[in-house]
Amino acid sequence: MVRSIISAKAAPTAERPGERGSVQRVNVDEGSAGQRLDNFLMRLLKGVPKTHVYRVIRSGEVRVNRGRAAADTRLALGDVVRLPPVRMSERIADKPAAPAREFPILFEDDHLLAIDKPAGVAVHGGSGVSFGVIEQLRRARPQARFLELVHRLDKQTSGVLLLAKKRPALTALQEQFRARATDKTYAALVSGAWPASRKVIDVPLHKTLDDAGERHVRAVPGGSDDARRAITLVRLVRHYEGYSLLDVTIKTGRTHQIRVHLAHHGQPIVGDDKYGDFAVNRDFARGTGFDGQRFPRMFLHARRLAFDHPTTGEHIELEAPLPVECVRLLARMTDPH
Repeated sequence: MVRSIISAKAAPTAERPGERGSVQRVNVDEGSAGQRLDNFLMRLLKGVPKTHVYRVIRSGEVRVNRGRAAADTRLALGDVVRLPPVRMSERIADKPAAPAREFPILFEDDHLLAIDKPAGVAVHGGSGVSFGVIEQLRRARPQARFLELVHRLDKQTSGVLLLAKKRPALTALQEQFRARATDKTYAALVSGAWPASRKVIDVPLHKTLDDAGERHVRAVPGGSDDARRAITLVRLVRHYEGYSLLDVTIKTGRTHQIRVHLAHHGQPIVGDDKYGDFAVNRDFARGTGFDGQRFPRMFLHARRLAFDHPTTGEHIELEAPLPVECVRLLARMTDPH
């Protein structure tokens, strides 16, 4: 998992990156250790277009300890990141401030906050999104000294989202995610009749980034270059007319893993605009799909998350109820009249 950056302390003589178009060197401190290079730069270089950040990484202009580094390179305490001259966006001051917003709370104490994220809300700003859950929560809680995402959900995925209110909690929880010690279960509605016997998908995934920094993931044969093993467990919950409701548990946390694995078997998630069936999605969005039902979102919901509390060690299981629009759709599929 990605460790969110709190600060990036430069050497005393270093200028703010981009101020005068000169090369800068930034030391990685404790707040930035464990951060991916691309996320480190995007947080540090406020106002620099995301496309430019990825371009200078690919070109080798960004160096870590004098060597070339990839976008997904994890930074360590004491690393020195060389930044090339960059142009700050003139429109940064015109960006709208994130509105203060609270979300339905599933669990909260002095260390953790778990919310039920609605579909259509990004977890953070970027990729053309001015702000997301984390920015809105920080505005709603100005007294909070620390608030960081523990993990992520896609913008169109609803359900359990975990945040840390203290750095030790963030570190411990992210280690649980990395060690696959958490248990995450999703509800997904897919096209077609899913075979009850198909319970395990063990297909490697390969991720690429386009010039805009947009992620694209595809299933590839085992042994392919840069492929990462991905394991998804699937349980058939119910067949509907032309569709299937699934319980999906991921054993590896790859980007878009569930979406790609289900689409790989020819049964994409309803409403998935990247890997799904365009015609099916269009009909649901317009209300010309199943029995005239309008459903303009992706039917993927993080319904359960289990983990050990980072301070007490208590085993915690959180449940987010299926959103009302999903419940209504399934009810109509069960009894269309």
